[in-house]
Amino acid sequence: MNSELWVEERYKDFYGTKFKVEKVLFSGRSDFQSVDIVETKGHGKMLLNDGLVMLSERDEFVYHDMITHVPLFTHPNPEKVLIIGGGDGGTAREVLRHKNVKKCDMVEIDKMVVDACREHIPLTSEVFTNPKLKIYIEDGVKFVKDTKEKYDVVLVDSTDPIGPAQPLFNIDFYQDVFNCLSDDGIVVSQGECPFLDISMQKTLLSILNDVFKNVLIYNYSNLTYPGGLWSFTYASKTLHPLKDFNKERVEASLLEFKYYSSTIHTAAFALPAFMKTEIAKFLK
Repeated sequence: MNSELWVEERYKDFYGTKFKVEKVLFSGRSDFQSVDIVETKGHGKMLLNDGLVMLSERDEFVYHDMITHVPLFTHPNPEKVLIIGGGDGGTAREVLRHKNVKKCDMVEIDKMVVDACREHIPLTSEVFTNPKLKIYIEDGVKFVKDTKEKYDVVLVDSTDPIGPAQPLFNIDFYQDVFNCLSDDGIVVSQGECPFLDISMQKTLLSILNDVFKNVLIYNYSNLTYPGGLWSFTYASKTLHPLKDFNKERVEASLLEFKYYSSTIHTAAFALPAFMKTEIAKFLK
């Protein structure tokens, strides 16, 4: 009898990945989703929401580097940053490495995610003690609709467009994001896998096109997400991530990265031919 424990992520009805589990650290169900944290053999601690891998300690730096540093090194002086989602803390951790950031608000709908990561994944949640960070346990859709604050950068660190993240993939939400951004504000959002869900990428880019002047998409790859190649969408009222990017700022920051660099910043926007064929008309 095989007593080995494996966790399997099933993506839609045709794709899956499996990870060997050495220990279950947390398992619960909130009002929104199931939340599990396991210790894996090859990837360290791993967070899963509704059975979908959100992060592993082995490669979380890729996602968090790319959602954060691309917009924060494009914007000339990002002082106020809003994170929608991101309950593990990894995005906030990277945001607050930038010395010019004076304020970072994180809006996470699920307190269970925050509490579980605070206890079990200090690699990302250590940022929760930073005095510049304010955590709101509430609905991000309602927050951007009601807030009077103006942010320089908004990071939509969401799961796939199912469950509690579904309202983050519609035009009303992005119109509210536009309204709470400063005049040169930038929004970057989790943008799905071009191999597995390019139709959702088209939908999201089409929505952004209706609201923002500059709309692009950029890629990264990691070990744990289905398909390997994933994307972020980029949208801004004025700033372009290539034309307005000054690579000298990256070197001058003296920050060290595990994935991001000034060359990765520009290379990430060089899309594979199949993506360009499918989504070129949605970029501007």
